[in-house]
Amino acid sequence: MKKDDWEIPSNLQPDPGDYSFDLERAMKAVVSLKTYVPADAFTAGTLGTERAGSGVVISGTGLIATIGYLITEAETLWITSNDGQAVPGHALAYDQESGFGLVQALGKLDVPHLELGDSDRLKVGDQAVLSAGGGRHHSIETRIVGRQEFAGYWEYVLDDALFTAPAHPFWGGCGLIGGDGKLMGIGSLILQQGDGKGRRLDMNMVVPIGLLAPIMEDLLSYGRVNRPARPWLGLYATESDETLVVGGLSDNGPAEQAGVRAGDRILTVNDEEIPDLAGLWRRVWSSGSAGAEVRLRLERDGSPKRVSVRSADRASFLKSPKLH
Repeated sequence: MKKDDWEIPSNLQPDPGDYSFDLERAMKAVVSLKTYVPADAFTAGTLGTERAGSGVVISGTGLIATIGYLITEAETLWITSNDGQAVPGHALAYDQESGFGLVQALGKLDVPHLELGDSDRLKVGDQAVLSAGGGRHHSIETRIVGRQEFAGYWEYVLDDALFTAPAHPFWGGCGLIGGDGKLMGIGSLILQQGDGKGRRLDMNMVVPIGLLAPIMEDLLSYGRVNRPARPWLGLYATESDETLVVGGLSDNGPAEQAGVRAGDRILTVNDEEIPDLAGLWRRVWSSGSAGAEVRLRLERDGSPKRVSVRSADRASFLKSPKLH
């Protein structure tokens, strides 16, 4: 079902009367994004060539914060406000470490913008609104149900991610609006967790907005953070039975070129044991900057194997956005 074909159930939508700020105005700052990516783009096979989600206008100049996977390698980008106004946009920046993306509107957006809030002050139990483009009917009243480390299978770790429930079904690029009416985070994922009684809790993982301010100047100036890129292997790893297993590989990425195979168990990185998925990526990143050699000890079909991977800068595999 497409996002525009449905509404959040009315009992889950936020009631503007419950908030001390102008909720309706705040939700107007959340816009819809539609991106088109070339078929030969590096991420086309995994993320698709047409992507849809949301973003939040964070300045009067039409600067929009979103989640980076929506705009990675985007050739064409359209922004639509809640009242149907559509303008083109430019994929301005993507930070691989936090996951944030920035979009610049290339036409006038007649919408308000949200100030960046202090996400460090959020605590478990706090009420918030997770809003997608489309206003209140596409917004859900939610609560912070967790703050903890998050590790993704795609070489990604957040030290302190936000988790919210109930979950928004169209989470990508949603704006998390705090009790003070400021932007507290950008929606990234939906996750499922059992409660021990056979019931499933759906949660959203939200990237805290506090991670954006320290890198904003670099993103606006260079399109990325101005420091050496982390070493990237191009492998997807999962935790299985207390072991780490290679679940897949990026086509022609460093790990595939070095001979790593799907199904390999990862035992050590640079001769250090790995405690968990987050530990795996941190061991890789401690090897140095992109281009550093990363030594893996693997187990394949019950036999040990050593592989040396010459890491790369992930961004070097991606198409740069065209300037309009």
